[in-house]
Amino acid sequence: GIPPMVAGAARIRVTFQVDADGLLSVAAREMSSGVEASVLVKPSYGLSDDEIAQMLRSGVDHASDDMMARALREQQVEADRVIEATEHALEKDGDLLDPSERAAIDAAIDALRSLRAGSDHRAIKAGIDALGRATDEFAARRMDNSIRTVLAGHKVDELEL
Repeated sequence: GIPPMVAGAARIRVTFQVDADGLLSVAAREMSSGVEASVLVKPSYGLSDDEIAQMLRSGVDHASDDMMARALREQQVEADRVIEATEHALEKDGDLLDPSERAAIDAAIDALRSLRAGSDHRAIKAGIDALGRATDEFAARRMDNSIRTVLAGHKVDELEL
């Protein structure tokens, strides 16, 4: 089956197909590992051709709504992931920031939380981007700090390239 992953890390493509006999097949594929799982659902009652056609028409009619709902949910999940990662980084390395920088990042987190509660996926994406810009310098400092820690006490000729 599909392996368990941390929240927000899984990217799964789910495909639903209904054939002419009313058989539903569902396949789920985890995009990073390529692992796939599928199931075939056989109805316990028969569907008429008209019922199947109506289901297909309904699917086409609501495709735009479904795509908007999907885009919203994807951005909400990404917002949750970014907020969680940022808060974890602040807990670990918040001392690398001066109070005004910390306040700006906290404000960007709060703004993203507010946007995440809404229903505009574009606004949530803009909030994610704004938080990313607010944390760019912090991320660079964290990376510099990590590299400095790893290299401390070593000479350049000791390093394997």
